Amino acid sequence: MKDLKSIINERRSANNFIEGVKIPSEDFNEIFEQLRLVPSCHNLQHAHYLVITDADKKEKLRTAAFNQYKIHTASAAIIVLGDKEAYKNAEQIYSGMLHLGVYQEFEYNQLIQGITGLYEGRGKEFQRDEAIRNASLSAMLFVLIAKDFGWDTCPMIGFETDKVREIFNIPENLEPALLITMGKEDTKNRRMRGYRKPVGEYVTFDTF
Repeated sequence: MKDLKSIINERRSANNFIEGVKIPSEDFNEIFEQLRLVPSCHNLQHAHYLVITDADKKEKLRTAAFNQYKIHTASAAIIVLGDKEAYKNAEQIYSGMLHLGVYQEFEYNQLIQGITGLYEGRGKEFQRDEAIRNASLSAMLFVLIAKDFGWDTCPMIGFETDKVREIFNIPENLEPALLITMGKEDTKNRRMRGYRKPVGEYVTFDTF
């Protein structure tokens, strides 16, 4: 395994993939096992991944993604979803802490009430924003872990959400945040890495 700096430097958004490469199920299992540790608000673990490796299903997805060729050649297309109702799982997530004595019952009840109050009090728009925020945070770690396993990825937002939802029967509580194509990059036509701002252009300390 490589060090984090090397993974970050080597990761590229792949626009071309070598067709016909299969990703072993063991790699997916290991990637998602590591991804379990990604941070999320109140540890609610909003992210859900729909992994599409079937060729016919990838082609259906392609029709909802403006016919982008990389979906056809990629080994997998992964729809990253965020659960708008993740806060409703707080009792299940924290019950183990209660049983272990980490929380007293009144502390546990206060915690659950606080989480519920936050999400229901701030409404549907906040719930959707939180789903996308936390799913996107998870997705960033996904592409880094995938690179560590030797797989190239490309995060994408070029798809029609309603069509994707319909094709794959995505439940209403799950909000599509982004799409990730994954496979082995075909480097013959690799684009030059684009301009990156120097630190001083995008970092401000303390105040504007």
